[in-house]
Amino acid sequence: MTGPNPLEKKLRPASIFKAPATPAPSNPIPSSSPAFGTPAHPIRPFNAAAIPPKASILAIILPPPTLRPLAFRTFTKKHSLTLTSSALQVLATFIGRHCGTGWREEGLAERVLEEVAKSWKNRSGGVIVDGESNELKDILRNLEGIMIGGRIVASRELSRQNSLVLGSSQNGEVSQTRLGLRPHLLTREDSQSSLGMSSLDVDGEDEDGLKDPRKWLKVIDAFEQPRLVYNVGKKHFDRDPSKPSLLPQASHKTQVFRNRYNLIHQRLLRNESFQTSALEISKTSSKRSSSNFGATQQSYKLTPIANLLGRNRTNHMLLGLLTIAPTGTLAINDLTGSIALDLTHAKPIPEDGAWFAPGMIVLVDGTYEEDDNNSGTSLGSSGGIGGTIGGKFIGFFIGGPPCERRQVTLGLSGTNGEGDVTAGGGFGWVDFLGVGSERAVGSKMRKLEERLMKQPVADDEPRAGSGRMVIIGEVNLDQPQTLQALKKLLGIYAAKPEEDTPITFILMGNFVSQAVMARGGSGGSIEYKEYFDGLASTLSDYPTLLQSATFVFVPGDNDAWASSFSAGAATALPRKGIPEMFTSRIKRAFTTANAEAEKERGRKADGEAIWTTNPSRLCLFGPTHEILLFRDDMTGRLRRTAINFSSSKPSDEDGDEDGRMVDTPPPAPEVSGDMDVDPDTQTTDPQPAEKPTKDSVSSDLHAARKLVKTILDQGYLSPFGMAIRPVLWDYTSALQIYPLPTAMVIADTEAPAFSVTYEGCHVMNPGSVIAPGRRGVAKWVEYDVRSRVGKVKEALF
Repeated sequence: MTGPNPLEKKLRPASIFKAPATPAPSNPIPSSSPAFGTPAHPIRPFNAAAIPPKASILAIILPPPTLRPLAFRTFTKKHSLTLTSSALQVLATFIGRHCGTGWREEGLAERVLEEVAKSWKNRSGGVIVDGESNELKDILRNLEGIMIGGRIVASRELSRQNSLVLGSSQNGEVSQTRLGLRPHLLTREDSQSSLGMSSLDVDGEDEDGLKDPRKWLKVIDAFEQPRLVYNVGKKHFDRDPSKPSLLPQASHKTQVFRNRYNLIHQRLLRNESFQTSALEISKTSSKRSSSNFGATQQSYKLTPIANLLGRNRTNHMLLGLLTIAPTGTLAINDLTGSIALDLTHAKPIPEDGAWFAPGMIVLVDGTYEEDDNNSGTSLGSSGGIGGTIGGKFIGFFIGGPPCERRQVTLGLSGTNGEGDVTAGGGFGWVDFLGVGSERAVGSKMRKLEERLMKQPVADDEPRAGSGRMVIIGEVNLDQPQTLQALKKLLGIYAAKPEEDTPITFILMGNFVSQAVMARGGSGGSIEYKEYFDGLASTLSDYPTLLQSATFVFVPGDNDAWASSFSAGAATALPRKGIPEMFTSRIKRAFTTANAEAEKERGRKADGEAIWTTNPSRLCLFGPTHEILLFRDDMTGRLRRTAINFSSSKPSDEDGDEDGRMVDTPPPAPEVSGDMDVDPDTQTTDPQPAEKPTKDSVSSDLHAARKLVKTILDQGYLSPFGMAIRPVLWDYTSALQIYPLPTAMVIADTEAPAFSVTYEGCHVMNPGSVIAPGRRGVAKWVEYDVRSRVGKVKEALF
């Protein structure tokens, strides 16, 4: 027996070099222990083999004519888009470089073209795809980063923002909101579907929260609204690429007028009265009628002011902005020049049916007369210098540019826009408010509205409350009668069942009768906050309304902070909402009411208070319903600045020559006894409703029609000179009324309360919550979303 060899013992490897008894775990992360805070779901180790290698592509030079048939089939026939020659060249170069020889056999080019077309429509780039546009270059740049071996491995572009709204932001929740969807209700896969069409599963019944119409209610303030500029060359809307500022450059002021003029000009060119028929053999005579511009049989032609030179004593029609010249005389301006305007013998159309003031864009029909004295010694006789045309334009007829119905602007067919979307015309692909375009989500949103808003209850009647909006104007909290009127008003709706609660209550300023922030009257910031604390105490008495309704607050000129330097005068539009430091008690009241509802019923309530800007938009079911909210004493400003015509005579008629202005309810508002809620209202003496005479009723209706026609024809919320009503130049897109909203609220205390429909747009004025000149009468407007009609209501308190 031999012992161990000492040489083998020396050659034996040390223990530290021995192989481990058990193989190492596949997961290199150490196990959980008190010393290591290892996560419950450890991070997967990086595996380089999981990433597929980038396949090599043999680039080719693809001629554009070879790609034309495939591009025509994809863009034109499938997506109704038109490719320019430059765009076809760009796409051919891109496909030849990144798809190579397999562009046709493997179907790589068709997938690329399909993705480019969807991304272009998602960006609302217009009907014509231009190769020089930055949008197409941005799409191809993003597409290049997600292609491997000529194939698209991820659809990153589809989750991008609409370039008309937020540029190249990658915020998925805002992208879903743009499509009119609740962000927290969608998964990642849904947010990346093309144009959001597949994710809009409005026929599903799995989401109980979607059954509440308030889930589809969105308030858009003026500073969040997309800033769009009309592109005359493309005949489409572009996103303003500049960064907005409260103190912009002086050139932005010129851009305000240019954009406003281009909008009205393109609107007029689509009007039948300004389109010449191709079958017209001879021109009709220049006979002028006293009817409005849109009612005659002849076609009109607009003449630029610069083209008047050398055409002495000829008849023309001008479209321009009424201004006051440095000489103190009236002038009219357009994009080509300016000329003095003589309205001594002018007749307004319709007669006494609209306001005309400096700052408005009008149509003037008349004769141009050259100035015989061209010496240029007097101020104003510039003779064409500085854009001012010598001579003067003698106007015979003056009228506002006729407005365009919402259905025509968006390219809809059918009555009230409920029909199918037409293939051409209109701006249906433009997302004006950031809630989705009409052609992308409009049809499905209308189906959703049909299912939620017209769902019958047990007694086979449509639900009454879920489709109503209550609008209250001039809520002066410093007057004790205002809180009494609010208690009466809220008590009427609180007595009804919860399912009959209105969708929203809109409270519009001024919330104080004087500018207390500028030490107007008695008080200051402390008293201003106490007024809202009193309102919070009043709202707390009606917890059911706070739990199941949305309260929207729109400020006025006397509210903070703008009134601190304006002292109650007209502030710059748009203006921000009331600061949160004054409204904290009201938000606390909503939080308390929601907590009590969750404790009692076991489900969470979602009542909320929203403090928005002036003006602001309220959207329901995406682009289906758009309600414009605006607080301004516009009637008094129009009376002070309007032009008086010597040829106008007071008429006994209502000024409804075109027959398109329809008064929905009679001007005498309803007494709330029809609601069958309050016994005091039922026993009210009906004398207040019968008190107005026929003459007073017709005068109130005439004043309402005159105001509505002026604002909607102008398509602008501030048709005054900037010295009269200042505006923020970079945010004037929020003041544009284009396309026409489905409903509009103009809270004007100097005009009678009314509810009028003009060109399919229902305009309401709630007036003051305390009826002027009538003691103990509360007044408001109730708007029905389903019928799109509002009614003036009254109640005694």
